[in-house]
Parts: sequence; structure tokens; C-alpha cells
Amino acid sequence: MAVVQPKKDHLLALKVMRLTRPTLVSPDVFVSESTDLPGNLFNQLRENDATNVKGSDIAGGQFMLLPQSFGNIYLGETFSSYICLHNCTTHPVESVSVSAELQSDKAKISLPINENKPMNITLNANETIDDVIHHEVREIGVHILVCEVHYKTPAGLDESFRKFFKFHVLKPLDVQTKFYNAETDEVYLEVQIQNITAGPICLETVELQNTDKYTVTSLNTLSNGESVFKSKNMLQPQNSCQFLYCIKPIPELAGNLKQLKLEKNIGKLDILWRSNLGERGRLQTSQLERSPIEYGDIRLTVIEAKNIVKIGEVFDFMCRVTNTSERVMELQLKLNAKPELGCQYTGSTDFLLGTIEPEASKDFRLSVFPVKIGLISVTQLQLTDTFLKRTYEFEDIVQVLVVDKDYCDDEEFEMDKYVRYDSDKPAAAPAV
Repeated sequence: MAVVQPKKDHLLALKVMRLTRPTLVSPDVFVSESTDLPGNLFNQLRENDATNVKGSDIAGGQFMLLPQSFGNIYLGETFSSYICLHNCTTHPVESVSVSAELQSDKAKISLPINENKPMNITLNANETIDDVIHHEVREIGVHILVCEVHYKTPAGLDESFRKFFKFHVLKPLDVQTKFYNAETDEVYLEVQIQNITAGPICLETVELQNTDKYTVTSLNTLSNGESVFKSKNMLQPQNSCQFLYCIKPIPELAGNLKQLKLEKNIGKLDILWRSNLGERGRLQTSQLERSPIEYGDIRLTVIEAKNIVKIGEVFDFMCRVTNTSERVMELQLKLNAKPELGCQYTGSTDFLLGTIEPEASKDFRLSVFPVKIGLISVTQLQLTDTFLKRTYEFEDIVQVLVVDKDYCDDEEFEMDKYVRYDSDKPAAAPAV
């Protein structure tokens, strides 16, 4: 509690107290022998201590300690303060008004006091006006609460005085983000939150507020809707917690490579936490930007494939090739899997895709014949630009599980389709 008594020549006394929850303290127990240098001093102090257990050399546990000063506050918490103005004289004081302003390095914010009451009032002898102000601090650094009082003396003279209360706003959380560009248009965001306060905190919510160009899926819950973390995400000082999100462009933006490069803003992180005594804090990051998308000359995407196929049956999959260069291409496709010892599949494809304009795409279907049970990976697809005689090779295009013919009945088995491969760069350096 900060009690500020104005000069004696002023008729009013101003008291300001920051409203905050108490802290928990554990009393220290010291004992001494009568032959020691302190004598029975420590024993007498322990016996007079209210936290002591009578007849024992142990303390009574943790106790609440009321705030002794303005102290520090963390970014995102709500600063609350009680302001009281008292008439110390034996006669009325007229035209009394009090105002409060919170100053930081970048802003000055006026905090209204007694909004529903007239400002210029008369305070009778020993009468008081008071109010509680609240403000969510959104800036790190030194803050100063300035309280200003105006009144008129019995002689009709205008008097005023100001008092200053300084406190520090500290950073409560260290938030680090990492973006991972997937082989498709998806982006994965990893968020690491570290508690850098002096005490434990509980993370209530950690949400990613997406922009209108992207949709967000949280990967922090199980299939049954339960969180992958404990029921209460308690973070001890200096401990960290990680969150993962999948970010997808809206359908109008998906596949538009040129527009995806421009739409870098993903969204903002909104974090809500509480201290060990229930004080609430909120932190919102600035706009997050995805990592730059680097495309090669050709982008190959598998847009339709099966998860599981039976051995001896032809495996078809649909591909899409996109010209991400700034020139027109004429592409010759070649996929040749010759039968040899230990081969997983066979098949031979060689045809001309034709010309593809910049930013344009063309779809085509490929087929292979699996000859080995297990997980196979279709690889070594070659695309040759006939204009520049440049060849691009792609590895691990798609993976499929090959099972025995008697694995299951067709009526009970469903072939799920999914995208398995998307390459923005050739797997090997182009051969000219």
C-alpha cells in the first residue's frame, strides 16, 4: 500500500493503493542454544511468531503476505488501484476534483474516476471520495500513475497538487514460433511458450486466430476431443509447453502459387493464463507470417491415390504437374520400372505431356503393377523440358501398402484416397 500525504499546506490527503492478491510465504525457523552467541534470542523470536506451532520447532506452513509496495506487474495483466481523497480539515472544501493518468514510454492513458458523479464537488469535514480504476497493461517497461487533485480554499483560491507512483511492467511469457511448409499448401506452426514469471501459471487457452485467407486446425487434442496435455496446463517458472497447428489456405487460394506467395499473414496467437492465486493475464502476439515459399521450375503433386492395394492388381494414381517457372515448357514424361531381382513393382510409361504455360497445370494418370507385399514407394519419375533439354527427377512420389489378396473382402474394405506427395523441387540436380 502506498500512502501519500500531501504537503501540510494542502487541505486534502491523497491515498493510493494497488489492488492485488497476496503472496504466499513460508516463515523461517531458527533455533539456538543458550551457550550460542545469540543466546535465547532466536528462541524468543520463534515463540512470539504467529506462524509458529507451539511446543514444536516447525512452522505452521505457508501464509498470505499482504502487498507491501506497488511492486511489479506482468504484461497482459489488469492493473487495479484504489484511489482515496480525504478532507483532513474541520471545514468544507469546494470544487474538488481528482483525475488519474497512466503514462508509459509510448502513450498516456486517462483513467476515469467517479464517472457517474459530478467532478467539482464539495467535501465536508472528514469526508472522503474514492474509486477503483482498472487498466489492462499492453506495454513492457516503466509505467507511472499520475494522480492530480484540484480544489478551492475557503478564501476562493485555486489549489492543486500531483503525486506519482512508478511501477514496472515485465514480460510474463517467452513465445517462440516455427513454421514448416508442407509438401502440399499446408503450413504447420509449432509454438513454444515458456513461463518466465517468478511463480507458476496455468495456461487456460492458447488459440491461433487465423486470417480470412487461411483456416486453422488445432493438433493439440485427441480424436475423442480431450487435450493432449493434463487437465490443467501448469507451468512452473522457466518451464515450457509446445503447441502445434495445421494451417490451410481457403479453397479459393489453394493451388494459386502466385497468390500464396503474397498472402504471408497467418494470424495471431491469443494466450490466456492465470497465476497461482487466480490473477488473469492475456497476451496476444503480433501478426505471424509464414516462411517464404520457394518453388523450383516444376511442382509435382499426387492428387489422388489409394492407401492399400492388393498384390497382382494394377495400382493407379493421379498426378498434377505445375509450371512454376516464368517460361513456357514442353514436358516429356518417363516412368520405367524394369523387372529385376528385389523389385517392388513394374511398369513402363513414356509419353509427351505437351506445352504448359507459366503458373498453369496439367493432370495425368500413372499405373504400376505391384509384385511384392509390403510398403512400396513409387520413384524415379523423369520430366524432361524438350525446349531446354533439361531433365527433372522425382523420388518417392507416392507410397502404398500392398497386401495379400485374401486380406479382406471387397465389401468390407474401403480404399481411402489421399495426397501423398508434392514436390516443389527436383530430387536431383537437373541434368542438361
